[in-house]
This record gives sequence, structure tokens and C-alpha cells, in this order.
Amino acid sequence: MATSVLTVSEVADSPRSLIQHPGKADKIFRGIARGSGLAVLGIMTMIGVFLAFRASQALRVAGLSFLTTSGWEPDAGHGHFGIKAILLGTILIGLTAVAFAVPLAIGTALYISEYAPRQLKRTLISMVDLMAAVPSVVYGLWGFFLLQGQMVPISRWLSTYLGWFPLFKVSGVDPNSPLASASIYLSSTFIAGIVVALMVTPITCSVTREVFSQAPSGEREGAYALGATRWGMIRSVVLPFGKGGMIGGTMLGLGRALGETITVYMIISFVAAVQPHILQSGGSSVSSLIALRYGEASTFGTSALMAAGLALFLMTLVVNFVASSIVARSRSGAESDV
Repeated sequence: MATSVLTVSEVADSPRSLIQHPGKADKIFRGIARGSGLAVLGIMTMIGVFLAFRASQALRVAGLSFLTTSGWEPDAGHGHFGIKAILLGTILIGLTAVAFAVPLAIGTALYISEYAPRQLKRTLISMVDLMAAVPSVVYGLWGFFLLQGQMVPISRWLSTYLGWFPLFKVSGVDPNSPLASASIYLSSTFIAGIVVALMVTPITCSVTREVFSQAPSGEREGAYALGATRWGMIRSVVLPFGKGGMIGGTMLGLGRALGETITVYMIISFVAAVQPHILQSGGSSVSSLIALRYGEASTFGTSALMAAGLALFLMTLVVNFVASSIVARSRSGAESDV
């Protein structure tokens, strides 16, 4: 009796079905994890709905001019209030903080993960984590009473030699004059950004260090085998692998910087006008506006403050979503190919 033999090309490709039989512990863990994720989404949704509901009265009056108006006089009538200047000040403080925090955090993370002796590594990690536990008001007091006076010569130097750039320009004073008042450089966006930078550095450093330490050992050893120095190995293996972690840590620090309240409130002189010069006295942020005006606000004024809070809430959500998409497309977390 003849037997027919099927060739490989005649066999239809079909995926193999995998049958899972999760145990009781797996089902409990899955339920807890799923419930936690849904709870976070639910809480975020409720916060957004609450802010939108409380802000609806002010937004109906202001309309789209809420995003294009610089002044803040919600109780004056005619809808003369908006977050154009305040939002710009918030972004400038956040970017200034990130500009100082990111190099410091990445350098610290590289030293701890790649250069620090094993006996010193745990101590340095604890010290960085301890910086994150310091209350915001302590940073604010330090910045207000100590840092401001020390930063005046730096601000004066930047305005003297880099004043041609609009960001470092100081209006109404001659930086070359020895009689120029130093008060023009106090309570500025620049000083507030530096203080906030020290507050967000531990977060960025912790995330970045954790990613650096997970770089594949196979690729590390392969780089050394090809004759690379330690810096060559870091440049070709650790930094490309940790790109997503660096971006994620930077975005996380930016989110913290955008929402920082008490420190910015203590340092800057609030000005509800467009202030693009970071070295000059005066500035604004959404969080400091809410802290400054909430206690004396009327019912309509409270609704306007809620609208400003809603704008800040949406802005931080956008920043975090962009960071998540970048991290998801990066190489961080990939397994070693060696």
C-alpha cells in the first residue's frame, strides 16, 4: 500500500496554540495588577473631570482668550485674565531646571554605576535618595537666603557677555556699570530654576542610574575584548542602552519642575506679564499663582485658578505621554545580542 508524504511547502503554516492554566496565585496577582492599573487611570480621570468642572465657569467667560491673555484680573470683569505669561514662565523655569539638572544627574549616575568603588556606591545612592526626601520649603529657604546673593555675579556676567541673546538680556540696567543695582538680578527665573534643578536631580539620577546598571554584561565584555577603554565602553554600550532611561528621567524631572510650588513661590517676584528674560527680577508659574491667589480668591477667581490648574495638568500629561512613547521606541530594556 502506497503512503503519501507531504512536503514542507504543502503543509499550511498555522500558529501553535498555547494553553495556559494559571493557578490561584497567578489569578490573584493578575487581578491585583489589573485593578491597580485601572485605579490609577480612574484617579487621573477623576482629577481631570474635577478640574474641568470647577474651571467651566471661568472658561465660559474667557473662552479661547484664556490661552492668549497675559494679565490676571478675573474679578475685574470682561474676561481679562489668561495664562499666556504664566504658562511661559512655568515653561522657562522647567527648562532652566532641566538644563542644570540633566548633566548633573547623568554624570552622577555614570560615576555611581561605572566608576565608584563598591564600598562607596551604596553610600552615594543613599545620599542621592536622601536629597529627594528633603522638603521643598528647605530648598526654598536655602535658595532665598543663601543662593540669591551668590548668583548675582554670575547673572551679571551672563547679561554682560551674553546679553545679545534675548533670554539673557536684562532691561533697564547697564551691566557694565559698577553702580548698577544688584536687586534687578534677584528673585529671577534663573535662580528659581537652579533651586528646582537640585530638587529634580535625584529623580533623574535614580532613573538613569538604574538603567545604566542594567546594560548587558555581554556587550560590556565584548567592547572590552575589542580593546575599548572604560569610557569607550560607556560611550558605545552604556549610553546607547540607557538612552530611553535618560529621556524618561529627564521628562520625569521636567514634570516635577513644572509643578513645583512652594520653592518657586518663595523665590520669584510674581509678575503677571510676559517675562522672557530669565536673569531679570520677576517671573511667574501656574503653581505659584495658585498658591499666591487661592486664599483671597472669590468664587469666580477660584474657578479661574482651577482653569490654570487644568492647563498645568494637561501639559504634564502631554509631557509624560511623549516621554512614554520615546522610551518605548528606545533601546533601553533590550536584551544583549552578544
